[in-house]
Amino acid sequence: MTDNVRSALELDHVESHLHPRGSFDVADHATPTGREEVWRFTPLKRLRGLHADAGLSGRTQKLTWNDVEGASVSYVTGDDARALRGVSGWAPSDRWSARVVDEVPATVLVDVPADTEVAEPLVIDVTGTDASETTGGHLVFRFGTHSKAVVVVNHTGSASVAAVCEIVVGDGADVTVVSIQDWADDAVHLSHHQARVGRDASYKHAAISFGGDLIRMDANVTYDGPGGDAELLGLYFADEGQHIEHRLFVDHTAPRTRSHASYKGALQGKGAHTVWVGNVLIRKVAESIETYEENRNLVLTDGCRADSIPNLEIETGEIEGAGHASATGRFDDQQLFYLQSRGIPADEAKRLVVHGFFNDLIRRIGVPAIEDKLFAVVEAELEKNVTAVPA
Repeated sequence: MTDNVRSALELDHVESHLHPRGSFDVADHATPTGREEVWRFTPLKRLRGLHADAGLSGRTQKLTWNDVEGASVSYVTGDDARALRGVSGWAPSDRWSARVVDEVPATVLVDVPADTEVAEPLVIDVTGTDASETTGGHLVFRFGTHSKAVVVVNHTGSASVAAVCEIVVGDGADVTVVSIQDWADDAVHLSHHQARVGRDASYKHAAISFGGDLIRMDANVTYDGPGGDAELLGLYFADEGQHIEHRLFVDHTAPRTRSHASYKGALQGKGAHTVWVGNVLIRKVAESIETYEENRNLVLTDGCRADSIPNLEIETGEIEGAGHASATGRFDDQQLFYLQSRGIPADEAKRLVVHGFFNDLIRRIGVPAIEDKLFAVVEAELEKNVTAVPA
């Protein structure tokens, strides 16, 4: 055995192009050209420079939130804000996220103390007012040991924003974080959500994308101890000319951890493009883990494109199970025939199929306060094409 082979086998982990070593130094990250594997699907010209060196100091977003007992929300500045950079154990792997944590002067901090159960969802409304000015944001959610809470971040209005959200889930905590991208048609949104899940903790993350011109969102997870459980859910609906891209990276860094990712999307209209890339890494230390990832896409009209890429990297054979699935297709002819044979008109049959496609996932999010809103948004999207009345 050569020295090179021996040294490679002795490494704890060989870095991959899908998750390179991170750095907080902006100079360590080159500006993407679009030829990189992690950027090849993203139309860089439509990002308004957010991926490169566009200014991030614009004040075109308004943040409001409801007061709920047991959770606090505050703006943190100066040294206190800088101390929160990387609190999730993460370091930026690209230029734009490194610039966010380096240049954005304030952090929005959500704190839930240990042993606290927050009875109702904390809802943070992010409202954009001007898509012509680029801006950045840094959010930190800290959930103490054995706490229980739901946080919903709702994005609306016009904006060009790059945002990093770091989430720390304490040991034994039970946490749900929902991010809804319901932007106006001219919005551009780059976002990175990074969670560190503690021992025997449960973490659910839901990424829901409807609006905007271009959305690219990362949802990443690492584990801070054995027994952690992460459920990653995604729902998206792309219209004509819209680009919606979701990426996830689950890094099983502890034994007896679990992850399950399930994303569903629908597309309609010429030029609608969705991208889903799921990366799961099972490290040598992560024995007795269980993981599964799936992506389903429903193409409603001609002229759409859905890219779906599940990836598994396994460094130990001592696991309970690991798998992935991906499917992209049109309406199921048998389903439509069954409904129409019972007197249901064709457009109504299509509407019922799409609602059925999303129904299970919306219920699994487990936040009743937003379920009706999500079903209403699906209905509104269908009216644009599938159930539209011809002029």
